[in-house]
Amino acid sequence: MTITHRIIGSGEHRVIVLHDWFGTSAGWGAFLDCLDGDVFTYALPDYRGYGERLDVPGTYTLAEIAEDVLALADELGWEEFSLVGHSMGGKAVQRVLAEAPHRVRKLVGLTPVPASEYRLEGDAYELFHGAVERPANRRAILDLVTGRRAGAVWLDRMTAQSLAQSRPEAFAGYLADWTTQDFAAKIAGSRLPVKVFIGEHDVALNEPLMRATWLTHYPEAELEVLGNCGHYPQYELPVRLAARLEAFLNE
Repeated sequence: MTITHRIIGSGEHRVIVLHDWFGTSAGWGAFLDCLDGDVFTYALPDYRGYGERLDVPGTYTLAEIAEDVLALADELGWEEFSLVGHSMGGKAVQRVLAEAPHRVRKLVGLTPVPASEYRLEGDAYELFHGAVERPANRRAILDLVTGRRAGAVWLDRMTAQSLAQSRPEAFAGYLADWTTQDFAAKIAGSRLPVKVFIGEHDVALNEPLMRATWLTHYPEAELEVLGNCGHYPQYELPVRLAARLEAFLNE
């Protein structure tokens, strides 16, 4: 099966970029316009049930995402590549690493979910699981994780895009998987160069959690807290994020 994807740039350093639970390969705002295509080639696939692959059936799991990513790399002839993942995509890139550590050059998590279980309980469980059917829940999550600092136009647009660009069964399936899967033992101790970016106003994937997970799992990991943003730095700080990301990849 051909893995539908978009390509940005034609540089020698190859990078596969994975989107979040709400997003698609196109859902990166102005950030994509700030990337250096002379130095890097970025490949951005959609997950099954999302975006350009909306009608592709699947089991909607992180393992399936990893399988498709490796199939895409093979299609492109990329034996080695770096990985960038946002939020749920941050957990998915770690699953790729767990399956093929010899192929990964560098790893970047953007406000990323850890490889360990990410337990949702009580009101949080109801909010997230209710988002499968209720648009208001999706909007409330977006508002919460950006520190209640985003305007109504952006929140409404992101909610509408999420509803239009993901199948409910895929949205539900990935949620069940990224919150419960724990494969930290498979990646813990990796000496891979790793960079983690978080936003200072992200109430969910915050600095204490990153230090207890990502920075514990990866001895060489670096953490950078981006000021004046929350869970979506690609929208909130696109120029700054692109510069800091590529500075790390260029090291």
